[in-house]
Amino acid sequence: MRSTAEILREAAALRPMLSRLTTEKKNAALLAMADALVAGTEVILAANAADVEAAREKISPVMIDRLTLTAARIRGMADDIREVAALPDPVGVTVEDFTRPNGMRIRKRLSPMGVIAIIYESRPNVTSDAAALCLKAGSACVLRGGKEAHRSAAAVVEALHGGLRAAGLPEGLVSLVEDTSRASAGELMHAEGLVDLLIPRGGAGLIRACVEEATVPCIQTGTGICHVYVDAAADLAMALDIVNNAKTSRPSVCNAEEVLLVHSAVAADFLPRLREKLVTERAREGKPPVELRLDPRAAAIIPGTPAGEQDFDTEFLDYILAVRVVDSPAEAIAHIAAHSTHHSDAVVTADQAVAEAFTAQVDSAAVYVNVSTRFTDGGEFGLGCEMGISTQKLHARGPMGLRELCTWKYIVTGDGQVR
Repeated sequence: MRSTAEILREAAALRPMLSRLTTEKKNAALLAMADALVAGTEVILAANAADVEAAREKISPVMIDRLTLTAARIRGMADDIREVAALPDPVGVTVEDFTRPNGMRIRKRLSPMGVIAIIYESRPNVTSDAAALCLKAGSACVLRGGKEAHRSAAAVVEALHGGLRAAGLPEGLVSLVEDTSRASAGELMHAEGLVDLLIPRGGAGLIRACVEEATVPCIQTGTGICHVYVDAAADLAMALDIVNNAKTSRPSVCNAEEVLLVHSAVAADFLPRLREKLVTERAREGKPPVELRLDPRAAAIIPGTPAGEQDFDTEFLDYILAVRVVDSPAEAIAHIAAHSTHHSDAVVTADQAVAEAFTAQVDSAAVYVNVSTRFTDGGEFGLGCEMGISTQKLHARGPMGLRELCTWKYIVTGDGQVR
């Protein structure tokens, strides 16, 4: 087994070569990686089946779904790589170009990070997404997955290595840390000079540990306590569709809704319809019903589970929805401010003034008007795929695509200027 330090040194040694890679070479490698991924479907599925079987008694059914790969999902992963290949190359793009009064020309250009390390948990698709984005952005990636998905990640990386070899590029551009103990995560967090950027993707504990402990630059990706506020001026049929999609389409992801706020003027009409849709109808269709955790005002209208002290501060990642009745848009905005993780929040309203107040005052990476929170995603934003959703404010915020994986440098040219 190669040590984490050996893997990091190998990746760091590739920095000079990466800076010289042409767009054509990177795209050819990405397309070869996508083809190799599909060709390796049988091997990847066998490894994934072993991971799923080992995890079945340890994690929830929705998290099992998050871990599970199918042939269709692998084809989707390959398609995401091809989409990245089709995107414009960010490396070398001039984002600012100006000339000073002394004739000195200053250009601000995007440039590669170098080595990007990603610590993630039980989503095997992150392996291929991260590899594709890092390569297109001119960086090597060092992946450290969770032990529950390690077989799957290793099989995916082996397939990607086949694509790199076919394109004449070194396998070290995409590396998987073989040690899944906490020690290896700590090594990545403290690998000054070897890791240029660390990105954690996973639960609140992982992200907090990286942000608090890392001595290398770290992006804070978000846990998602995502809210939907149904205003007095909402189209209730639209609101029901949005809430249903935001909560039930894939509850195990960070852009799924966890909290519903309903204006008191429409609560008596909306909440029974909500319960019929999310509980009764789903149970009748053999789907997992949503457990509604209700504040006292909501509980006076529909049956459900009384909301506990922590229910409005919990990322459930399950078929659970905390519900509160509020008396005004201002109260909804104040609730979000008090409980937000600054990820994705939505208002459903036909009142333009309410929409403008909500978008101005809700301090989240993505704020929606009459749209499901489930769209906070690199693919849905046209980024091909994403490295994660940044909930911090410096360097990157929201879905992190190719540009967010670059840094920049200033190119200054002149004809002998001295200061």
